[in-house]
Formats: sequence, structure tokens, C-alpha cells
Amino acid sequence: MQAEAFLQHLLNGLTLGGMFALIAIGYTLVYGIIELINFAHGEIVTFGAFVGLGVLMAVVGTPLAGASIALPLAFLAAMVVTAGLGVTLERVAYRPLRASERLTALISALGASIFLMNAMMLAFGRDSKPFPAYLSGPVFQRGDFVVRELDVFLAAVTLILCGLLDQFVRRTRLGRAMRSVAQDPEAARMCGVSVNTTVSLTFLLGSALGAAAGILNGLYYGVIRFDMGFILGIKAFTAAVLGGIGNVRGAMVGGFVLGLSESLIPAILAAPPFSIPEIFDYKDAVAFAILILVLLAKPSGLLGEEVPEKA
Repeated sequence: MQAEAFLQHLLNGLTLGGMFALIAIGYTLVYGIIELINFAHGEIVTFGAFVGLGVLMAVVGTPLAGASIALPLAFLAAMVVTAGLGVTLERVAYRPLRASERLTALISALGASIFLMNAMMLAFGRDSKPFPAYLSGPVFQRGDFVVRELDVFLAAVTLILCGLLDQFVRRTRLGRAMRSVAQDPEAARMCGVSVNTTVSLTFLLGSALGAAAGILNGLYYGVIRFDMGFILGIKAFTAAVLGGIGNVRGAMVGGFVLGLSESLIPAILAAPPFSIPEIFDYKDAVAFAILILVLLAKPSGLLGEEVPEKA
């Protein structure tokens, strides 16, 4: 493989990894607090992408249509609306079952996922929707290696949002409340922490980051679809497990590792001496292969710790 081609695949992997990391954080936050795999998170990501698309289409032909105004408006609207959806989902589908067996809450999460997916199909249609092309110009080009404005934007948004969330969880009073509830909800309640409020905050933050990832996905691929959250959710869940489910920094690391693996492994196998070009048709299988290997070799993930199960 030529050096320029390798650098291009490396850049693509970092870009994909950033999107996976933002979505994986939503999984790991919820699991860390209430030990629930929120299978509806992929649909929340999709809903955020459609809200962002709606804003971008609404400003077409107006003075707000420029990227410097339209994109921040789309991100703000999508993150606010989708955060509300996440909080509502927690309040309606999960909170009444919090004291029930885990399997009951898991079934509720699957039901919420199916419901949201079909609701979006009815509302937005089955066909893929084109996403406006912003920031498509090159910033740097050398042979086959091209860095677009969009690549820089995606990297900046991902790093800023991940960094802000990390500092929020580690340094603010609300972040300490989230960590205390994750460690021992009963002890946190006795210390005056509102568990319900903290759980709602967790869904709010995870859903908002998921909405941002949905818009980034639309910008990157140029289309969105009502069921795109299914495969995105599986890959992000794999990233969360890879990094250590319940560990925010682990989800970030897992996302980038998965993105790089999905981009580089098929590219290496397609190049000499392997020369298997059709491997790109099966690149999504990389996520599943990595998930199986992690569960076999280190179930706690790269940054996770082996801890006894809560009673």
C-alpha cells in the first residue's frame, strides 16, 4: 500500500472513530449509571440527524444558509430537541422499570428502539434523504491524500465535545453526582443526591452527543436514512465494550480504535500481498469480529476494570 493511500485510510479511520466515540459515550454513560444497554440510542442518533436536516433545509435561500451560521443552528437545535427525547424516553420507558429485573428493562429498550425506528419511517419515509454538502473543499492535497474542510470540522467537533464532557464529569458538582450514583445509588441518595435527576441528566447528555454524531454522519456520507441508527448503534456499542463499558474515556478510545480498524484492516487486506479487494464489501463485519475477540480476551475492555456485579 502506498504511503498516501495509507494516510487517507488513516484519516478516514480517525473521522469514523470520532463519530463512533460520540455515540458510544451515550451507551457507556447510561450503563455506568443504571446498568442498562439503551438499545434505542441508535434511533436517538438518527432522530438528531433528521432534526439537523430539517434546520438546514429551512434556512436554504436565507441569509442564514452559510455554513458558519447554518451548521451551529442545526447542531444546537438537534442537540436540544434530541436531549428532550432522551429524557422523555428515560421517564416513560425506563424509570417505571428501574426496580424490575434487568431483562424487563432490556425488553423495554428493544421495544423503544423498534417503536422509534418505525415512527421515523412513517414520519420521514423509507427512502434515503440527501444531506446538504457543507465544507467539501480541500484544505490539503498531495496525490491521493486529501484533507477536506469537513475532516477538520469533524475532528474539531469530536474533540471539543468529548473534552467538554470529560471535564464536566470529572470536575463539576453534577459530574460528581453522576459518578456517585454510578458507584452506589443508595449511598448517593442518603448524601442528598437526586438519583432521578442524575439519571435524566445522563440521558440528556448522551442523547445530545448522539444528535451531534448523527449530523456529522449525514455530513460525512451525504445521506441519512430512518434505519441508519441500527448499524451505527451496534458499532458504537462495540466501541463502548472495547473501551470498557461504563468508562467515558474508554468509550472515546474504543471509538477511535474501532474506526481505525474498520478503515485500515480492509485496506491492508485489499492491498498486496493479500489482494482481496472484495473485503470492502464486508468491512462492517470488522466491528463484530472485534466485539467477539474483546469478549473472549478481555471482557472488561481496554480501560475497564474487573469489578464484582452489583447486588
